[in-house]
Amino acid sequence: MSMKSVLWLRYLALLEGVSWLMLLFVAMPLKYMAGNPYPVKIVGMTHGLLFIGFMIALSIVLNRKNISGGLGMKVFIASFIPFGTFVVDGKLKRATVQP
Repeated sequence: MSMKSVLWLRYLALLEGVSWLMLLFVAMPLKYMAGNPYPVKIVGMTHGLLFIGFMIALSIVLNRKNISGGLGMKVFIASFIPFGTFVVDGKLKRATVQP
């Protein structure tokens, strides 16, 4: 079974995680402290698209049974927590190693 889909999931998870952090720690402070809402529109849209791609990739990986349902749930929950996707990336990396 090919593990390319898990690799794609890892890439999207990392990009989604970076966009989530940029939204929280760069764009939102600019909106509320500097009165500039434009970065939230740009970063928010980017993050939203990456999150949708991430969810599609996660569903593909789960449907192909490349990872367990438990790990899939951890990855899903981690996507809502700042720095969460970086924490579960190690588990996804171990899932890509073929026995």
